[in-house]
Amino acid sequence: MVPLLRLPLLLLIVSAVIACKSNPQDKAATISKTTAKPTVIRDKQIDIVAIMKRKQVPVLCYHQIRNWRANDSKSAKDDIVQIAAFKEHIKMLADSGYHSILPDQLYDYLTAGTPLPGKPIMFTFDDTDLDQFTIAAPELKKYGFKGLYFIMTVSIGRPKYMSKAQIKQLSDEGNVIGSHTWDHQQFTKLSGKDWEIQLDKPTKKLEEITGKPVKYFAYPFGLWNVEGLPELHKRDFKAAFQLSTKRYDKDPLMTIRRIIDSGHWNSKNLMGNIKRDF
Repeated sequence: MVPLLRLPLLLLIVSAVIACKSNPQDKAATISKTTAKPTVIRDKQIDIVAIMKRKQVPVLCYHQIRNWRANDSKSAKDDIVQIAAFKEHIKMLADSGYHSILPDQLYDYLTAGTPLPGKPIMFTFDDTDLDQFTIAAPELKKYGFKGLYFIMTVSIGRPKYMSKAQIKQLSDEGNVIGSHTWDHQQFTKLSGKDWEIQLDKPTKKLEEITGKPVKYFAYPFGLWNVEGLPELHKRDFKAAFQLSTKRYDKDPLMTIRRIIDSGHWNSKNLMGNIKRDF
């Protein structure tokens, strides 16, 4: 593995643009591994059957909130929601009666059936992009919404990414900070010392910044495998978020589904996909 810090900054920016993209072969290979030996869940009080029966809550995933540039590819635009469109989408959800929830609320609902507000929805943001702080967070705040921000710690303080102070401010304002590894390495390829680099050190750094426990994780590229799930349980992560593939019925808390709010969608498209996928 080549540490990202040894590569040009441009490569880091490109990585962020394609953050949760994966090719079909990678995704198919990952899903096929769900036939492996079931994960041992440390909390024996969790009723997995009950979790699987509860209605899934819509969880939206965002990366960049900015206007498109001439050199943005069609596929890259899936992960780039233009500013006016983002504001339109958030207003539409507020006007439609949605209420944002945070991951502890989702966890309590899934594990204990704790009631949620009417029309719950979760907003999640990957990769530490600065526009999530300068554009997305103020827009959410306008409607009383809060979000879950998954931080890729290698990028903290770099140009176009959030600083430690900005991450702490998000946390202090009631948002939740989660882990997105150190430098966005694919979870399915981690082994040995990788777990310390990609899980332990980022968790410690984020807890030092926020002064709060970090208990939620998002898989880079949305890719996960059964073999890696015990590493999350060992570290007492409460839940982990993938993308739109099927939940693992033996460990649904570590395979919570999200959909990307595509840069190609208008408000009607977003609402249609929320209703279809959840």
